[in-house]
Amino acid sequence: MIRLYGLLFLAQVVLGICALISCLSAEEGEIRALPRIAWVLIILFFPLVGSIAWFVAGRETGPGRPRTAWPIGNGFSEQHRRGRQVAPDDDPAFLSSIGERSRQQDQELFRRWEDDLRRREDDLRRRDTEQDRPEV
Repeated sequence: MIRLYGLLFLAQVVLGICALISCLSAEEGEIRALPRIAWVLIILFFPLVGSIAWFVAGRETGPGRPRTAWPIGNGFSEQHRRGRQVAPDDDPAFLSSIGERSRQQDQELFRRWEDDLRRREDDLRRRDTEQDRPEV
């Protein structure tokens, strides 16, 4: 029987911690009925009832957001994601600029090789024509 009470107490503590984290991480527009400080006090002073009340009535769910204690994805809402910068490896414009820069560098290297090859060929032709001339 003591194990059962210990397990129920542990479940109540975990539920209270989850509700507290959820309440503290919720944005101002997502909290219903009471101010955030009131919800925090209710969850702290009445852990079981307050936690259940928070999950049932405290957090507002939007049309694209399911009701859950933990933030979905990385914890940022869609409006925050839109305003944030994109990582370079996820930015198509940056990736295409790298490809374009690489093509330009390859073309420049190819042009230098061609110029060097032409210069060497000209040197060889000049040398051949000098060797073919009879010395006077």
